[in-house]
Amino acid sequence: MALSQEVRKLENKWKNREFPKHLRYLELRNIRGWSGQRIEFNFPIVAIVGENGMGKSTVLQAAASVYRSPLGEKTNGFYPTVFFPDTPWDGFANVEIKAFVKEGDDVKYVSIRKPTTRWHGYDSKRERHVRFLDLKRILPFYAKQGYFKLAKRQNRETSIEMLDNEAKDRLGAILGKNYSQAKQSTTDLDSLRKIPVLTIKGLEYSGFHQGAGESIMLELVASEMPDNSLVLIDEIETSLHPRAQRQLIRDLATISRRKQIQFILTTHSPYVLDELPLDARIQLVNGLGDRRVVYGVSSEFALAKMDEEKYPEVDIFVEDVSAQILLEEIVARAELTLLSRVQIVPCGAASVGKSLGIMVSENRFPRATLVFLDGDQDVSAGCFVLPGDDAPERVIYQDLLSIGFPGVADNLARSHSNLISNCQKSITLPNHHDWNKFVADQMVCGKEELWRAFCRSWVAHVYKPDQKNFIIEAIQDAIDSARR
Repeated sequence: MALSQEVRKLENKWKNREFPKHLRYLELRNIRGWSGQRIEFNFPIVAIVGENGMGKSTVLQAAASVYRSPLGEKTNGFYPTVFFPDTPWDGFANVEIKAFVKEGDDVKYVSIRKPTTRWHGYDSKRERHVRFLDLKRILPFYAKQGYFKLAKRQNRETSIEMLDNEAKDRLGAILGKNYSQAKQSTTDLDSLRKIPVLTIKGLEYSGFHQGAGESIMLELVASEMPDNSLVLIDEIETSLHPRAQRQLIRDLATISRRKQIQFILTTHSPYVLDELPLDARIQLVNGLGDRRVVYGVSSEFALAKMDEEKYPEVDIFVEDVSAQILLEEIVARAELTLLSRVQIVPCGAASVGKSLGIMVSENRFPRATLVFLDGDQDVSAGCFVLPGDDAPERVIYQDLLSIGFPGVADNLARSHSNLISNCQKSITLPNHHDWNKFVADQMVCGKEELWRAFCRSWVAHVYKPDQKNFIIEAIQDAIDSARR
């Protein structure tokens, strides 16, 4: 999916090195299953995804712990004793949070540690504004302690704090509504507890009657976010429908660009991931108890690692949808029944596939797993390489052009001559990832429908595996190993 204009503008600013403060990476040791792994933050907005209990919130808490508040703030910042307390059931010892932080042209090292019973290293903490928003813990107003009494009709509004027009418009853009007014009010019963009040088309309604998404987003846009600050948001998609999730990421991209703010988010949402470039996506993967950090994952890979609705005998990871369809057609042509026994999932860049291949070679996955890289990649540990010595699009277009794309036009119910002409034009485009879209747009058909027709033709007329098809053999071996 193409990145939004807001995220592209943020990318450009990031490439120009216009962020004076940035948390580059953390290393966590002996905290909730972390054993020294490094988590790198390679974009101003980073989303961390993974199953429950994988340590996403721990990363946010550790990030907050490495900074102290600038002079003049009401608090001194966040302390690890708050996030990681010793309890009758949990104890922390020999713990360390390492961080490298960028400040202008300098990089500073931070080490917060607890060798025995006390935390040390507070003097190494760096100064920065930090905001921590745990959206999943924001209660509806009727459930907040001491708030329900404010709903009584006889109470009178005594003070008003208007949301500025920029924040009000941001709220409306995220939720797709046209608010004419947004404010925080108090009553004569309690001058400290504020109630959000929104107005649409002259109708005024309070937090007691707002949707959960409205209340949460109002709290978020009303939050003060100083320039160059670090903002940590747990479960960013809470109570938001997909369109609102996308708009929220675009809103944060604009705020990040304008104020040089770094955002670290946790999520379970593919819509959030799809809004961000590959560098901004981090997946925490459980490899038989050994937590792994994988960068640049696709949303399909993230969902496959969190959703067990389908129960295949073998997980197969490929780089993208083009490789997925090609592999499906190769398997279907040779032995159709195998397709129902495997799950083929695009994982993202080749670097992701190579990281997963290392885990395969070390037997880190709880289920039989295979990784196939595109043909333009070198052999890598734990990975197979798809047929051809180039990207799938380049291999198949070149081969099929030489034999006239047999059967493709009939399969698509389109003109054969138009198909050939448009394919010849497409290969003049420098990026082979654009070829299928170009031809599909000209032929007025679906991009994946077109590519599957190409793959079927190629498998039927070009692909001639050896007597032992290494792909089918690898899948069958994986299935056999899963049974043992």
